[in-house]
Amino acid sequence: MHLTIREALAIYPLTEAKLVAGKQGESRIVKSVNVMDAPDIADWTKSGEMLFTTAFAMKDSPQETVNLLRKLNDRGAAGLGIKLGRFWTELPQVVVDEADRLHFPIIEMPFQFTFSDQMNALFNAEYRRNTKLLQTVLEKQTKLMQFGLKQDNMLSMFQLISGILGYPMAVVGARGQILYNTSSWSPEHLAQNWPLKRKSGWVYAGKDRAYRVGLHQQEDELLGHLLIMPDTVLLANVEEGLFQQAADILTFHMSYTFRSHVEASAQRDLQNMLMRYLDKGTPLEEFMEQAEARGLTLFTGPYQCVISKSKPDHAEDQLQSKLKKMKTYMESHPKSNNLRGNHFVLKDRLFSIYSGIQSEGFPEEELAQLLTKYAGDSGCVEEAGEMSFYTSSTKGKPIALREAYLECMETERMGSKLGLPDRILHYETIEFAHLFQHVSASMMEDYCAKTLRPLLEKDAEYSQEMIRTLEVFIRNDGQVSEAAKQLFIHRNTVTYRLEKISDLLQVDFKKVNDLLKLKAVFLFRQFLHVRQ
Repeated sequence: MHLTIREALAIYPLTEAKLVAGKQGESRIVKSVNVMDAPDIADWTKSGEMLFTTAFAMKDSPQETVNLLRKLNDRGAAGLGIKLGRFWTELPQVVVDEADRLHFPIIEMPFQFTFSDQMNALFNAEYRRNTKLLQTVLEKQTKLMQFGLKQDNMLSMFQLISGILGYPMAVVGARGQILYNTSSWSPEHLAQNWPLKRKSGWVYAGKDRAYRVGLHQQEDELLGHLLIMPDTVLLANVEEGLFQQAADILTFHMSYTFRSHVEASAQRDLQNMLMRYLDKGTPLEEFMEQAEARGLTLFTGPYQCVISKSKPDHAEDQLQSKLKKMKTYMESHPKSNNLRGNHFVLKDRLFSIYSGIQSEGFPEEELAQLLTKYAGDSGCVEEAGEMSFYTSSTKGKPIALREAYLECMETERMGSKLGLPDRILHYETIEFAHLFQHVSASMMEDYCAKTLRPLLEKDAEYSQEMIRTLEVFIRNDGQVSEAAKQLFIHRNTVTYRLEKISDLLQVDFKKVNDLLKLKAVFLFRQFLHVRQ
C-alpha cells in the first residue's frame, strides 16, 4: 500500500473521518494498517504504518499519549486513527498540541463503522489503484516495444518516449549537454551536481525532484541520463521498471542515432574550423588540435591537396547531399598503400588532404591513378554526379596547407577560365597559365605562329589532326597511352604522328625545354580562344 493520508481520507468510509491534528503531515505515506491494542505498540510499529485505536490503552493518561506520539513519530509511523465516543469524547488539548508540533496526523474515525470496514476499504482502493497502474504500465510497455522496433531521428525519438511515459522528462548527454527537455527544470537545474552518479534514483532541484536513470551501453559506456518528473509522491516498482525499460530503448537508439548525430556535429565543427583557418580566421594549431582530438592524422609526410567539385546544376541541399555521398565513397574506397586521405565538405566542394606514409616522397602517380578512378566512378556513386578534381603541388610541411588550398582554387579558376575539359587538373598544368595570363594577345599569336608554322602550312585537315594529337599528348604530360585513349586511336598511331611532328617542328619530346615550349604554345592558344 502506498497512499498518502490525504488520499486515504478520500476513500469511503474514511470520507466520514476528520483530520483533527497534525494537518501538516497529511502527505505522510500509509504503507500498512494495524489495530493498536497495547500501550507498548510503538516498539512494534513499522515505518509507514497507520494505527487504529479506541483510545482504551491511553484513556487514563494524556501525557502517556504524548509520549506515545513521540515514539510513533520516531519510528516513522504514518498516523493515528482514534474512534471517539466510548473512552474519549474528545482529544485532550495536550495531545492535539503535540501532534501539531510533530506534524503527526491524528484522525477522528467515524463511530458507526468498524475498523475492519475501513481497513478493507483502504486495501480494496489500493488493489484497484495497482490494477489500473499495472494496466497503464502494460500499455506503455507495449508502445515502447513497438517504438523500439523502428528507427527514427533523435528529436522524434525523445518526443515519442515522452508521450508514451506521460510525464515531463529531460535527456542530458554524457558531457552535461541538454539534448531534450519538456520539464520546468532550467538547464542550470539539470546540470546541477554534474556529473551525476551512475546509480538510478531521485535527484532534487530545490523542492522539485526527478527520477534519474543512466543510459548505459553493454560496454558500460555512459551516453547520458534520462530524468523523468512524475506527478506522484511515490513510484511503484512497476513504474520504476518502466522507466528503466524506456532508458534501455533510448540507449539502444542513441548508440546509433545519437552517435551518428554527435559524429556529424563534430565533423561540422572540424570543417568550420578548417574554413576559418583557410580564411585566416584561426591559427593552424587550433585546427590541428581538434583534428587530433578526433583521432585524425592529417600529415604523415609530404602531401597534396585536392578540391573535388560537382557540376553547378543542383540546388544547395542537393549539392550538399551529392558531396556527402562522394565523401563516403572516397572514405570507403580501397586506398593506395602509400596514401592516407582526409576529406572535408567545404560549402560547394570537397577538400581532401592526401598524405604520403613513406619517407621516399609523395606518390604523385598513385594519387593521379586514384583520382582517375574517382572520376570514372563518380557518376555512378549513388547519383553523386560527375565530379572534377583540382590538385595542388606537393607540400612538405603542415604550415603550407593554406597555400595548397589556394593552389587548388587557382587550378579550378584557371581551368574554368581557359575552358579546359580535363576532369583531373593539376596545379603544374596551369602554373604557366597563371604566370603568362597577362602577356599580350599579339605576343601570344606571334609565338604560336612561329612555333607551329611548319604544321600550319600543311593541308588544313592534316594540320588540325596533328595539332590536336600534339595538344592531347602535352596535356597528358607526355603519356602516349593516355593520349591514345582520349583520342580514341591506337597508341601506335599516336607514336607515328608524334614522330612526324617531331621532324616537322624540329623538337625532341625527351628534352624538357622543347616540352615546356610546346606547353606554353597550347596555353597561349587557350588564352587566345578565351579572349575572342
